[in-house]
Amino acid sequence: MTPPTSPGAPAPAPATKLPSALRDRAVWIFDLDNTLYPASCNLFAQVDLRINEFIATHFNIGMDEARVRQKQFFRDYGTTLRGLMSEHDVDPVAYMDYVHDIDVTGVQPSAQLADALDRLPGRKIIYTNGSVRHAENIAGRLGIIDRFEAVFDITAAGYVPKPDPRPYATLVERHGIDPADTCMVEDIARNLAPAHALGMTTVWVRGEQEYEKAGVGAGVHIDHTVDDLPSWLAAVAGP
Repeated sequence: MTPPTSPGAPAPAPATKLPSALRDRAVWIFDLDNTLYPASCNLFAQVDLRINEFIATHFNIGMDEARVRQKQFFRDYGTTLRGLMSEHDVDPVAYMDYVHDIDVTGVQPSAQLADALDRLPGRKIIYTNGSVRHAENIAGRLGIIDRFEAVFDITAAGYVPKPDPRPYATLVERHGIDPADTCMVEDIARNLAPAHALGMTTVWVRGEQEYEKAGVGAGVHIDHTVDDLPSWLAAVAGP
């Protein structure tokens, strides 16, 4: 789950104008972490520590060695969990419960985001590489959990993480989604490529980390780039 690095990532794509044209899309799919809440909350620092604590305890090793193993799992499998499951048959439920047992009080409720979601008429779904419990914890803190009809989490994805295209297809089938009438919102640019390939409109919440920007330069899979999601969604929703 620790983000990879990508040296020399290209400059972000420019923001797109006239977002109000998107108002009547039938479905909105939102990533969770660093998307529905700002990256400045820095929740991932807590998750990263919990991941390494889990590995250290499971293998009875020190934290430095745990971090080395964690990075290797991520490089080889896309997520630490998938590496632990594939090589060591780790219980995914126990892992997710442990790593997402974090303090979310740094996330502030967002009345603007809640209002914008209320005024967007389409269905709303959270799609996360995390767990339902984590999504409900965060979205509950934001005061928006009741705006979403479903959370499609890593369990629903068969523990296959973004940006593998297979869980995107599963999401579309399971929830009866027409990709051509859907917007997907993400902070990691490469995770929008499978959505774009399916025909979705894609919205990148601009991030400054190299792993968030990787793949932006190609530009073809990013339709809109935003810096402040609540304000942008409010503009989409209109008065």
